[in-house]
Amino acid sequence: MRSTDPAGEVARGRGDRAVAGLPLRGRDREIAAVREDLEAVLAGRGARVVVEGAPGVGKSRLLAELDGMARRSGFDVVSVRADELDQYAAGAALQSALQPSDGPHRAAVATHDQRLRLLDGIADALETRAQRAPVAVLVDDAQWADPATLFVLRTLPGRLAGSRILWVLAVRPDAERPTVATVREDLERLGARWLPLGPLPQRELGQIAADVLGATPSPGLARRLRDVAGNPFLAIELVRAFAGTDAVKVEAGVASLVHDSIPAGFRRSVAARLDRLPEDAARLLQMGSVLGREFDLGTAARMLGRRVGSLLPGVEAALNAGLLSADGPRLAFRHDLMRQAVHENLPQAVRTALHREAADSLRGIGARSAEVAWHVVMSGGPVDEAAVTTLTTAVRELSASAPDAAADLAQRIAGLLPPQDRRRVTLLTDAAEYLGRTRRVHEALDLVDATLSDRLEPSREACLRLVAAEIHQAAGDDTAAMTHLRRALDLPALPTDVRVRLLKTKGTGHVYLGDITAAEQTDTGLVAAAYRGDDPAVVVSAMVFQSQTSFYRGRLARAVELAEEAAGRAGTESGALYLRPPRIPALWLAMALLATDRLADTERILRDGQREAEALGLGWSLPHWHATRACALLEQGALDDAAVEAEASLTVADELEITRPNARAWSVLALVEIRRGDLARARDHLRAAEAGPDPTTQRYGRWVALARACLADAEGGLDTPAAVALTAGFGDREPTRLLAVTPSHWPGIVRIALRGGDPSVAEAVSAALRGLTARDDSQRIIRAVRAHVDGLLHGDPRGLESAISAYRSGGRPLALAAACEDLGELLAASADTAPAIPYLEEAGELASASGALRDHERIRGRLRRLGVRTGAPRHHTTGPPGWGNLTRSERRLIPLVVDGLTNRAIADRLYVSIHTVNTHMRHIFTKLGINTRVELTRLALERGGIADGAN
Repeated sequence: MRSTDPAGEVARGRGDRAVAGLPLRGRDREIAAVREDLEAVLAGRGARVVVEGAPGVGKSRLLAELDGMARRSGFDVVSVRADELDQYAAGAALQSALQPSDGPHRAAVATHDQRLRLLDGIADALETRAQRAPVAVLVDDAQWADPATLFVLRTLPGRLAGSRILWVLAVRPDAERPTVATVREDLERLGARWLPLGPLPQRELGQIAADVLGATPSPGLARRLRDVAGNPFLAIELVRAFAGTDAVKVEAGVASLVHDSIPAGFRRSVAARLDRLPEDAARLLQMGSVLGREFDLGTAARMLGRRVGSLLPGVEAALNAGLLSADGPRLAFRHDLMRQAVHENLPQAVRTALHREAADSLRGIGARSAEVAWHVVMSGGPVDEAAVTTLTTAVRELSASAPDAAADLAQRIAGLLPPQDRRRVTLLTDAAEYLGRTRRVHEALDLVDATLSDRLEPSREACLRLVAAEIHQAAGDDTAAMTHLRRALDLPALPTDVRVRLLKTKGTGHVYLGDITAAEQTDTGLVAAAYRGDDPAVVVSAMVFQSQTSFYRGRLARAVELAEEAAGRAGTESGALYLRPPRIPALWLAMALLATDRLADTERILRDGQREAEALGLGWSLPHWHATRACALLEQGALDDAAVEAEASLTVADELEITRPNARAWSVLALVEIRRGDLARARDHLRAAEAGPDPTTQRYGRWVALARACLADAEGGLDTPAAVALTAGFGDREPTRLLAVTPSHWPGIVRIALRGGDPSVAEAVSAALRGLTARDDSQRIIRAVRAHVDGLLHGDPRGLESAISAYRSGGRPLALAAACEDLGELLAASADTAPAIPYLEEAGELASASGALRDHERIRGRLRRLGVRTGAPRHHTTGPPGWGNLTRSERRLIPLVVDGLTNRAIADRLYVSIHTVNTHMRHIFTKLGINTRVELTRLALERGGIADGAN
């Protein structure tokens, strides 16, 4: 794929002299439609257009016309045209067009998932340009676009809908690549304008013929135009075929056929034109048709066994015949239909042999591995050792920006190898791993099952099962992961490094499942071996494992100490950065600190971690960073911001095509809506959290159980499923399960259990807290929660008073509100209700400030029954659209938008994630009933007072 100037495609080049400056015919309706979209973008709204049509019907010509219209209207035009060879390219052509200095290189050298980094970089570049002038992004022949560009086209038109950007894709209707179909579907959901280009009527074809010939076609010639089925390119080529012979004469402004010797079809027409060329030109075109729409003259010369200089007469003839153009550093066929016709006129055996030779020649000069891969695939095999090495390199390079395309290529290569070839299993294992990063998780697991059905060597079966286990773990199905791990470990004669990886993954699985005893038993000298080894990343991983087992055993201080040391080491060892969540040291440290008195430290750690993950392109980890920050903000009582982070987690996961249920993020959203009082939305969020494998037996299942119990309680009491989930989640007297959710929720579990008539769960929580404080009494928050729980369980005002006193300096306002409400309710049941009032009033104030409207209304009702009149909540962000519903965080963004900062610049200024800013902007648009930054700026300037909260 290359950057182009479509406006000049038709008019430039020596081979185009006969058609230079031809007007666009028969597309008045389409031109009017795109003019509307240009005007919409000029007015500040984004727009999307898909131009669809068969080869030669005029898609490129329409884009050329649109390019000129856009430039004349002051647009900044970014234009790329794809080539068939781009389908396996590792870089993003759109990135190259926007950031030519570093885009392709960065994508090529990356070995980890770089998709989100790619998206953010292109989004920032486009947003910056759109601040200066409206932007038109034109992608021609999108059916062949490189996978990274297709990924961008799937995502950014929606993300940047509020910016002045017009997106236009030209695509063939019969595109076979699933990703292309997905792009089209996603654009359709965004309301893209669909412009199908059908055949031109006979009248317009006659006008085209007249444009080419400079004379009106005679009835006989006009009849011949019916053979092209309304295809304007074929019509031009047909007329040009006549114009180059004595078959047409022009008299009195009318072009007539002299004789009827016309080709029966376009391929024969092209063959006839080749027959009229010198042999050098014909051979050059045949070799070029194998090399691609654009090809290097030096490569063609080598394959022809010629020196470049000796081919110059042939190049001259092909240019003059209008078959090639020479506008860039490579020669190019004027239209891909022309190349296809020349290519298909070669016998199949010749085509296959030439593609194999092209692969060898290109590999010898160090050409792009994607280009070599395309020729190997086109040759249909067999492949030698050197070819497999090149193809494997192409797969690895592609995996960083387009793992699904890398998986497809790996499977195609495996299909070229004999069934007994050991490299075939390696390629299929890699393909399964790459598919596991995308929406195609089920395909990945089906591929694993199909490959396992062959008789594999133990070590290769173990590696394949390890990949399957990691896919299941990433999908949250830890039980299925453990099945693969057990079967792999039962295989004989495994290499030591493979066995160690299996055991480490199994130990992590036991941690995920809450079976800490089994996790500790898995450590059969692994941790000690890690410390003796010389791989710092392995040491960091061992420290995280030790920290996790210590944490869930209730040794919080030791867990934090180990996590801090692991995070410190990871900051100097790059390999440790790529541990999977939640084994990322800093991320795990933040999760551990949520159960301690250092709640404020989590904000810094999480912000730093998010920013570092974005900078390093560790996109796969971002949903976990955002979900953890949502939990931290919920613990701090910042409901609005917690919801934003949970939504950002889901949005990033969707952009990365992660289909596994994000149970923690959905559970946080459900808990927020329960607090706000929107129980219908809470039910929707809970259903999403419960999708997939049984959440009660999976990682983050405790969050789902908590949300289910809270919703059932809010709706009138525990039903049987909620009671069962509560017991399964928190009915253990060990602290392991309790520590899976943050401390401010623990008293709520006891309160719901007591209201639901199940004191056993309440007693189990109390016993777990006693055991926790017995093992580690260093955390004030744990002592406060224990006092709160015991106060609820025994109806003890002094316990609740002790909890309130400890909560006041803990930074957990909703925990303090709950303790105040519990104490107020207990005191209100006595003969003297006056002491209850100040506690209930404080609880109401705290709930109102946090946005817990349902809690506030419940407390107001209790105060009214005590004869106390209270005001409406002072925090309200969920009502009808308007400025008054904007949160403080949302208000901080508006002055920066007015100042012209992009979302990336705003994120840098506020030191938050770009995805947090994106989510805030969507909320602002929704609340104000607008769609663009231009409208927001206008409204802010009209209203004045926009600096509220900006500093």
